[in-house]
Amino acid sequence: MSNSTLSPPTAPTHDLAKLVELVKDVRVAMMTTHSPDGGKLHSRPMYTHKIDATKFDGTLWFMTDIDSPKVEELVQHHDVLLTYAAPEKNRYVVVSGEVSVEKNPEVARELWNVHAKGWWPGGPDDPKLGLIRVHVTSAEYWDGPSKVSYLFSLLKAVVKGNRVDVGGEHGKIET
Repeated sequence: MSNSTLSPPTAPTHDLAKLVELVKDVRVAMMTTHSPDGGKLHSRPMYTHKIDATKFDGTLWFMTDIDSPKVEELVQHHDVLLTYAAPEKNRYVVVSGEVSVEKNPEVARELWNVHAKGWWPGGPDDPKLGLIRVHVTSAEYWDGPSKVSYLFSLLKAVVKGNRVDVGGEHGKIET
C-alpha cells in the first residue's frame, strides 16, 4: 500500500531551463506583494512577458502603470511571490523573487505586443508605463500526471482499498 500522492521533492537544482519549461505557456501569474506597511498580503493577476528558454537568465518581466498601488508596495518591500497554475496539465509553480520597478523604454520595446498596446497606447515610451523586473531567487513546483492517468490511479486505489499513488514530480529550483 502506498502512502504518497506525489513524489517527495527532489534536491534543489539550479536548472532555470526547468523553470522555463514549467511556466512558458502559463501567461498569467498571480503576483503577491506586501502592503506598504508590511501588514497584509495583496495578490493580483499579471501577464508574464516573453520567456525565451535560450536567453532566460532568471529575470521575469511584467508591465504596469507606474503610478499603480502595487508599485508603492514593491518599492517598500522588494520581495514578491508569483504563482502559476496550469490545471489542465496538473502543473503548479510558486516563484519567489526580488523586485525592482523601472522605466525602461528599450526593454519595453523588446517586450512589446498587442496586449501592451491596449493598455499603453503611447507605446513603449508611454509616460504611464512601468516595468517590474523580478529576479527569481527560488521556485517550487508540482508537476502531476495527466487527468487520464490520475483517474486510472484513483480507480485502481479505490478498487484495491489503497491510498491513491499518482506519481508526478515535486521539486525545488534555487538560483
